[in-house]
Amino acid sequence: MRPGRAALLLAPALLLALPACGGDAGGSKSKRDAPSVPLGFELAFAGTGGEAEAAPAPSALVPLSPEELAAKIEAGNIRLIDVRTDQEVAGGTIPGAEHIALDRFDPAKLDLSDGREVVLYCRTGRRSAIAGEKLAAVTGGPVEHLAGGILAWEAAGQPVEKPQGE
Repeated sequence: MRPGRAALLLAPALLLALPACGGDAGGSKSKRDAPSVPLGFELAFAGTGGEAEAAPAPSALVPLSPEELAAKIEAGNIRLIDVRTDQEVAGGTIPGAEHIALDRFDPAKLDLSDGREVVLYCRTGRRSAIAGEKLAAVTGGPVEHLAGGILAWEAAGQPVEKPQGE
């Protein structure tokens, strides 16, 4: 590389370094309120905002353990909705639950005016998560559902109501 070309490549780096020296061209110290910042520093960090990264958006779904759901049921003021199929519900439900199968679940038609907190569940938690996402889109807030569904509920030793005649 030719010497003149090397100087041209180094010139921008030297220009950035000069203001960082703290003095001016005459060698006398200038009186500044703030320390000098290298030229271009603002541009180098313009995309970072100089602050911590934004927190991720809160999830629309809040998974509950069987124990957490049992405590909420005990405390009252929840609306527990079972989104399983009619056939699955015939095998038993969590006491106090109402049944609205996922294929009939329309959150826009739910009457939420009584102020009760809605909690959803299904067999394993997958369908209640789908219903929860739909409900969260309508309400604009997070929705709770039973993680692991009624299978986790039963495995935790929680009560299940069986239909009459069984």
